[in-house]
Amino acid sequence: MRLEIVILAVDDLARAVEFYRRAFDWPALVSAPVYVELDAGSVRVGLYDRAGFSRNIGGVASTAGTAGASTRTELYIRVDDLHSAIDCLDAAGASCVSAAQIRPWGDEAAYFLDPDGNVIAVARTAA
Repeated sequence: MRLEIVILAVDDLARAVEFYRRAFDWPALVSAPVYVELDAGSVRVGLYDRAGFSRNIGGVASTAGTAGASTRTELYIRVDDLHSAIDCLDAAGASCVSAAQIRPWGDEAAYFLDPDGNVIAVARTAA
């Protein structure tokens, strides 16, 4: 078994694609009207229009709710240059929810929210 794709339900597909393009420059492997799949290296990240996603699961995919609230999803992204990754996330419009600091597990990591409230951590092994 291996994890192949992480799929995020998003409110505005075009906005989400633009955000992840600006933040990480991941190329699109699949592009459909309700779904875009990005190549994030060892795993792919799917961005799925929330209405289409909800149809697949036979219900309503919840949202983060209020502004600044997060979903229950986190992407933990290992980077070589933490400060450059933080700058890219800032430029893409991510909201920083926890500044870069050494975490108890030994990584230096910063936490952000994407426009749909999904948590993005960028991290490097602490020196």
